[in-house]
Amino acid sequence: MRGDSRLSFGLSPQSLRTLRALKTPARIQRFIDALEYQYADTARSAERVLRERKGHCLEGAVLAAAALRVNGRPPLLMDLEAVHDDDHVIALYRERGLWGGIAKSNFAGLRFRAPVYRTLRELALSYFEHYYNLRGERTLRAYSRPVNLTRLDRRQWMTSEEDIWCVTELLMAAKHYPLFPGKVARSLPRLDRRSFEAGMHGWVRH
Repeated sequence: MRGDSRLSFGLSPQSLRTLRALKTPARIQRFIDALEYQYADTARSAERVLRERKGHCLEGAVLAAAALRVNGRPPLLMDLEAVHDDDHVIALYRERGLWGGIAKSNFAGLRFRAPVYRTLRELALSYFEHYYNLRGERTLRAYSRPVNLTRLDRRQWMTSEEDIWCVTELLMAAKHYPLFPGKVARSLPRLDRRSFEAGMHGWVRH
């Protein structure tokens, strides 16, 4: 995969320079944090997100995956599946055999994860306490196996001017693993007020 860092992938020269400058996961996270949060029902490619400088969780993850790829890492995504709530998508990276995550969210706790998790289940569970709806219900239930976006190169997921719903379809079709038994989920307490308010830092009503 390191050889990928010498390729353009069809990106415009400006977009390629921007992504190549994001040489670490932490830099990628800072960049997507600075994007305007987009509430529209869209699935923009990395090229379009860079041009329009806005995006939601899926689009932020796609951009992060593109940045990882041009810097020689595999473009991996993972879907976090929820009930009574939206799913969340994170870009995966690995260092010294440990997993970390990059994500766009207007909830404070659903964004970056340092590479300290031995398994994807550990990484997914790190989002559990921060994953709740506006009723304070803990909503995270499952995580997917990694999805490598190179499978969608023919669909031009990095550069397409059309919405790339193929990414969403691939994530939905990926095998998902429950984080805990259903009987546990039925007895989960709601989040306390202090934790709720802390996680809402940066949230904007739409």
